[in-house]
Amino acid sequence: MNEDKLFENMVRSLRKDFVKGQLTESMVAADPFLQFSGWLATTLESGNDLGNAMVLSTVDGDGMPSSRVMLLRDVSYGGLTFFTNYNSRKGKELEANPKASVLFFWPDQERQIRVQGTIEKLPPEESDKYFNSRPFESQVGAWASSQSEIVADRKELDQSYDRMLVSYKDGEVPRPQHWGGYVLVPAYFEFWQGRASRLHDRLCYRKENGKWVIARLMP
Repeated sequence: MNEDKLFENMVRSLRKDFVKGQLTESMVAADPFLQFSGWLATTLESGNDLGNAMVLSTVDGDGMPSSRVMLLRDVSYGGLTFFTNYNSRKGKELEANPKASVLFFWPDQERQIRVQGTIEKLPPEESDKYFNSRPFESQVGAWASSQSEIVADRKELDQSYDRMLVSYKDGEVPRPQHWGGYVLVPAYFEFWQGRASRLHDRLCYRKENGKWVIARLMP
């Protein structure tokens, strides 16, 4: 099938109506963190073992955005926490511009959540604690990969990993200084519930004078 036929016969004809729920002002918590936690618990309890997956978007110095899937690890330190390589593309972009957004999409519930805010690094002891909880192979992988850097081929990566396995096979793996946690401190939440006829429910929370204010957005 050529590209034109693919889009004509498959992509353009895709249709799905959303009928699983609704979202009204009377249904949501006054605190967006409580609303977020409730929705997250619902999707995890439904059997979605990737319910903590989120798309993190950052912006480079030229204003070019980039996105990737990350895993939420906690709601603490005033926001949403995740861990990565500080020298990666995302790490460098966050260093230059500590503003970001994350997106959760849960098709099983026909829901999505957008969160925007500022990024801060977690305390080193928090990064140590999480790193030490990771499987041995993942700890070694943090040393083996210079994340986002160009590599000649898969063999070079595998060889780097094998060298690190040998280096740490008899001892504890220390956390690399270039690896650790961030917290996204929200200034904005948006909760989206799919509805029929594309008339979706969108409720947002914005900080005004230190308080969360709820508003409804057109779909």
